[in-house]
Amino acid sequence: MGQRSQLNHLWNLLVAGGLMVCLATLFGFLGKFSWVLDLFSHFRVQYLLGLAALAILFAVVRRHRTAVIFLVVACVNAGVVLPLYVGGTSIAPEGGELVRVMLLNVNTERGDPERVKQAIQEISPDVVVLEEINTRWVRDLVWLFETHPHSCIQPRSDNFGIGVFSRRPLSESRVVHIGAAQVPSIVATVNIRGLELGLVATHPLPPSGVEYSLCRDEHLEALPNFVKEQHPAILVGDLNATPWSYHFRRLLKRGGLSDSAKGWGVQPSWSSLNPLFRIPIDHCLHTSGVSIVDRRIGEDVGSDHYPLIVDLVVAPPS
Repeated sequence: MGQRSQLNHLWNLLVAGGLMVCLATLFGFLGKFSWVLDLFSHFRVQYLLGLAALAILFAVVRRHRTAVIFLVVACVNAGVVLPLYVGGTSIAPEGGELVRVMLLNVNTERGDPERVKQAIQEISPDVVVLEEINTRWVRDLVWLFETHPHSCIQPRSDNFGIGVFSRRPLSESRVVHIGAAQVPSIVATVNIRGLELGLVATHPLPPSGVEYSLCRDEHLEALPNFVKEQHPAILVGDLNATPWSYHFRRLLKRGGLSDSAKGWGVQPSWSSLNPLFRIPIDHCLHTSGVSIVDRRIGEDVGSDHYPLIVDLVVAPPS
């Protein structure tokens, strides 16, 4: 094969790859109809960057028609991603109480309790939500009961143990099992100097097949019922869905919830093992009466997830 033929073959491969990303962009809008199609919704940032790079490359070599196609579809993805970078931020109400919430999926088997301990001590959250904890993790984090004496935990031997640890009193807390999968979630009320903040901590199944996807969707569908029990409230957890999933957007709408990422941009939390395909699946959603004053992703703690840290202000009753 001559050099010219090899070059043409390379360009054809790039065109084919770009067209596949264009199809993936379209499929991501059809998640309502199929769990497989919904999987394509999670990689909007990768589609945007990949197609933009291809558009520039083809423009440089003067293949303008191909460049325009890729640029247009890149803009479609930008239209989905960029709203996370605007709006959403607000001035904290006078008389409100500042609360720092930390969410971390520790990874049942792979996680490092010492690095988790160091991160919690450095971040100094008022409320810690830990997911994928088993009895070993509870033993390794026994010190947390001293710094955060108010707790509700449900360890499990699989990847769906969960725990809430709080410096502030929990005026009530209970474990609930949602949907056919019956994985535990925690519903609690955090007392913050007389103000009450509802908390729902949860971890649906990952959409790794038909059955698991149906269980996740059923779980997300049920969550608004628990959020609406209290106001103001936050919903915190590894939801195994990105902001661009049909089922995530439906949760926001049905629950009257706002995404704390609004105005803070895309903050991917999983997977620490694969930077190229890292996506935001750890979330803090909130009702009115809660203002987000800071939101960020923490350092690597040895899990496949990064910590999510959210500073919020709970408004006093009007």
